Amino acid sequence: MSSAANWKELELRISAAIKLTRRPVAVAFLDAPPAASLKIAQFSGTEPSGCSFWRLAAEGRVFYTVPENHFNCAVGAYTHNIPLSPEREKETGDTLKMMFDLGYVRPEEVPQIPRLAKTPAALVYAPLGEAPVAPDVILFACQPAAAMLLNEAALRAGKGAGMPALGRPTCMALPASLGHGAVMSLGCIGNRVYTGLGEGEMYIVLRGSDLAAVAEALAVITGANSALTDYAQGRRSQLSTL
Repeated sequence: MSSAANWKELELRISAAIKLTRRPVAVAFLDAPPAASLKIAQFSGTEPSGCSFWRLAAEGRVFYTVPENHFNCAVGAYTHNIPLSPEREKETGDTLKMMFDLGYVRPEEVPQIPRLAKTPAALVYAPLGEAPVAPDVILFACQPAAAMLLNEAALRAGKGAGMPALGRPTCMALPASLGHGAVMSLGCIGNRVYTGLGEGEMYIVLRGSDLAAVAEALAVITGANSALTDYAQGRRSQLSTL
């Protein structure tokens, strides 16, 4: 499934089944910049983090970045296996030292943070329905009730990673999902500031290759949850004494 029409159909199907707070974001990791024939605009300007590009894509922009666009966030560059330029490589150590000093993260946790297996030559960002290339991962920002349904659908489809909900840094959810399947992320404070993610929102990240199966399973899961809602409400009415 690689055509734009198919991705659009999947976005419409999923958006009709659950409440999403913003459009799903498709991310593709490429070994070379996209062909000129695809007419994907190269990002120009600066952003403070790699996850800032998620915000732009959710707002409707379609574009690609190159590694240099990710140099402003040492942590995001680390999870995306993007080496910083020699003049900026000291920033990774400085950023980690600040986090260690604050007690935000412990040094022994760093090797456990998921990373991309190799450095991408370019990264394509787009709203899911307008993905110009097949996405490697799709980010869903949603409230917990919607995340529950997506997670249950992923499990039913056999596409769940079987991992606990991830925390900081949020960007590690992309390589974690790519390597293992659907993951939940509670987000981190940097991501919430850079993307505007609300206090009542979190992420589900799916592999692009799993999306059709999850969408099929979602139809079953939403129907089951509707029936179980009626069942639970009836039991509460009958059995609650307070």
